Amino acid sequence: METSAPPALLETVERETGPAPSWSVLWLHGLGADGHDFAPIVPELLRRDWPALRFVFPHAPVRAVTINNGARMRAWYDIRDISDLAQRADEAGVDESVQQVDALIEREIERGVPASRILLAGFSQGGAITLATALRRKQALGGLIALSSYLPMPERLVAEATSVAPSQPAFMAHGQHDPMVPYAGGERAAARLRGLGFQVDWHAYPMAHQVCAEEIDALGDWMSQRFAATA
Repeated sequence: METSAPPALLETVERETGPAPSWSVLWLHGLGADGHDFAPIVPELLRRDWPALRFVFPHAPVRAVTINNGARMRAWYDIRDISDLAQRADEAGVDESVQQVDALIEREIERGVPASRILLAGFSQGGAITLATALRRKQALGGLIALSSYLPMPERLVAEATSVAPSQPAFMAHGQHDPMVPYAGGERAAARLRGLGFQVDWHAYPMAHQVCAEEIDALGDWMSQRFAATA
């Protein structure tokens, strides 16, 4: 019987905060950016009492993006309709990116970091892939972080949610004046996760499609709780 080959591992930017990291944070960038985009956040986020961490920032594949007149850029999936969040994501692209993220998670497990000590994070489009990946996980991760994001293909993904998916705690934050991913879209995503039984820590900020210092502080508090819970 033929089996499909595993996806090639995406190229990544890595930062380790100490020797022999016991936790990994896999962080997915937004549309048109790359793995370097959030690497500078590491020193802003770190706290003295945290265990050694490995931050992994993958580069999304380069693909044509319909809403940008077909221009090729790094994207986790094509965006064909900016006005309708439920129809925004290219399903084949989402499925492909979920497979690629799962492959990076497996690499961290092979490096000695169990799934329970892996945090999956993403901003905007990267956050959408974070949630899509989490709902399909058969082995729970240590936590999920979705910033300025939404749930793509919501009906399908909710129907595909595994029994272990809701055991993954989630941190979600959104700008109340976000022109790219409407605030209501983030709220709906959080509500759908809660409806499935997820513990969602929701934060709202008076900002646009961006990240602010208060958000990073709140995320640091949440991460501290994750580390302490599995110490």
